[in-house]
Amino acid sequence: MNRPLRHIAIFCGLLMLALLIRTNWLQYAKSEELATHEHNRRVKITQFATPRGDIIVGGKAVTGSKLVEGTDFKYQRTFKQGPMYAPVTGYASQAQGMSLLEKTYDSILSGQDERFAFRHAKDILTGEERRGGGVVTTIVPKAQEVAYKDLTELDARGAVVALEPSTGKVLALVSTPSYDPSVFAGNSFKEGDKFQALIDEKSKPLANRPLRETFPPGSTFKILTAAAALEHGVIDDVDAPTEAVSPYPLPLSTKTISSEAGDAACNKASLKVAMQFSCNNVFLDAALKVGDQGMRETAEKFGFNEDVYSDAFGDMLATKSLYPDKLDKPGTALTGMGQGSLTSTPMQMAMVTAALANNGKLMQPYIVDKLVGPDLTTLEEHEPQLKSDAVSEETAKKIQEMMEFTAKEGSAKRALIDGVTVGGKTGTAQRGNDVTKEVPYGWFVSYGKKADGQSVAVAVFIDPTAMDISRSDISGGGLGGPIARNVMKAVLGK
Repeated sequence: MNRPLRHIAIFCGLLMLALLIRTNWLQYAKSEELATHEHNRRVKITQFATPRGDIIVGGKAVTGSKLVEGTDFKYQRTFKQGPMYAPVTGYASQAQGMSLLEKTYDSILSGQDERFAFRHAKDILTGEERRGGGVVTTIVPKAQEVAYKDLTELDARGAVVALEPSTGKVLALVSTPSYDPSVFAGNSFKEGDKFQALIDEKSKPLANRPLRETFPPGSTFKILTAAAALEHGVIDDVDAPTEAVSPYPLPLSTKTISSEAGDAACNKASLKVAMQFSCNNVFLDAALKVGDQGMRETAEKFGFNEDVYSDAFGDMLATKSLYPDKLDKPGTALTGMGQGSLTSTPMQMAMVTAALANNGKLMQPYIVDKLVGPDLTTLEEHEPQLKSDAVSEETAKKIQEMMEFTAKEGSAKRALIDGVTVGGKTGTAQRGNDVTKEVPYGWFVSYGKKADGQSVAVAVFIDPTAMDISRSDISGGGLGGPIARNVMKAVLGK
């Protein structure tokens, strides 16, 4: 064999060897990943080959399946009250994939979970169609309904989160504007166009604001600042006057910061009065004295800078709320009033409020109560888990005292409910550098407790950009207070 032919033979041999190695690598090393990949058409065909199990709210299914013809996908997902429950269920689309609970628990809902193996073997023998299991949520229907209704009537971009402080159960999870997952559940070009239109929509209806978007929390963060000041010994007596002057001179700056309540009411006010009137100076000064390290330490005990959900919750993972590292003195002071480079999800502020209402114990939030099989037998049941001891019981009770005083005598009066102990805190968060041009965010956090021990914590977030409202009329108490009140009433049966 001459030299050129020998070179060609060797080259072809190397190509064959590479092909054999690649084939074996795909068959053995990557087989599981490829077989279960979300873009594998066979996987999608299997997912929609039988009716999916349902997502359950208040004992009733908020999802369904319908038989379709002329496609490889035999069944198509349907949603009841789709826009209201979309932040919980997510979507299950034959063309666009899945999200949230539909994605996280797809193996249960599609009936492919390994715990169903024996049942499927039995179904093959009896000729019965494979059925999926169910996902039972912790959502309270009335609370979800009133939160969605109130936010929608405001015509605002917003979010509501309600938690049970003693367990961490998510009782309401609402985002507006929302979308109906049913309109793009199939795989036609028309439905694809509808999905793209939702992506392009300026109001971002696909956004999950309670879990996936962060904002400056404004004055609602003052409850955490107060907790940090008490925990670190900066303030001992919540009724004693402070040395914080108003207007407050921001350190290393020529800027001074006043309060809506006026300098006369806030000058050297006690922590309790400062909470009542939301005096910026007292909380700026408290944060500065606690220091950035102490403030961050306290914030992290409430869940900042951490994942809210463990990996077991899959696509229900929330965006991290951030208390920044290595802040200078002005930056640290500004976080005391919930501004600066501080960011929070509505879920995170609900967690802060719930932990304080629960005497300092922060419970891990969860939205799935249990997983059930096709025959409704329980496969797995969630047990409440302590996430952290955020603050001492003594500190928590002092914050409760101040929040309840703020609800009775201060800016949170619109959340009061007859026969219920209510604590609250308003918040108006500035965005951008020019506060005269940018419309502020409205926040409201509160908790309600009945004599029998039943309780609920609520966080309301409102972005009034699209609302027909003057800047001077935007306040967390005015916009968010009534919503929080109605949600608390729905949970507590008032």
